[in-house]
Amino acid sequence: MDSAALTAEQTARVVDIAMDLARAGDTGELVAFLAHGLPADAADPAGNTLVMLAAYHGHADTVRALLERGADPDRTNARGQTPLSGALFKGEDEVVTALLEAGADLDTGTPTARAAATVFGRTQLLVRQ
Repeated sequence: MDSAALTAEQTARVVDIAMDLARAGDTGELVAFLAHGLPADAADPAGNTLVMLAAYHGHADTVRALLERGADPDRTNARGQTPLSGALFKGEDEVVTALLEAGADLDTGTPTARAAATVFGRTQLLVRQ
C-alpha cells in the first residue's frame, strides 16, 4: 500500500476494512487488498493483526492465505496474545493446525499457546502433524 498516496485517515480506513474482511473470513477480498500493497501484518490500534482476527474467528483458509503471503504467525497484540493462543481459546482446531504447520511458536505470548492449551484442555492439538 503506497501510504504516500493516502492520507493517514484513508490508510486507517483501509486497515479497518481489511480487519473486517479478516473477521468475516473473506479471503478473496483480503488477498486483493494485499495484492494492492496492504502489508500482511497490518494491525489495528490494539495490535491485532489480520492473522489474529482471522484465527480468533475461525477462518483457517484466511489464516493460511495470510501466512502464505508473509504474515507472522507469532506477532503479538498489545496484550501479548498470539493468534495461536487465541485459536486455542476459541477451540478453532483447524486454525491451530494451520498455525502450527506454518511454524507458530508454542512459547510466544502471554499466555503462551502451551499454557492456553493446558488451561482449555486442548494439549492434543499441539502435536505437530
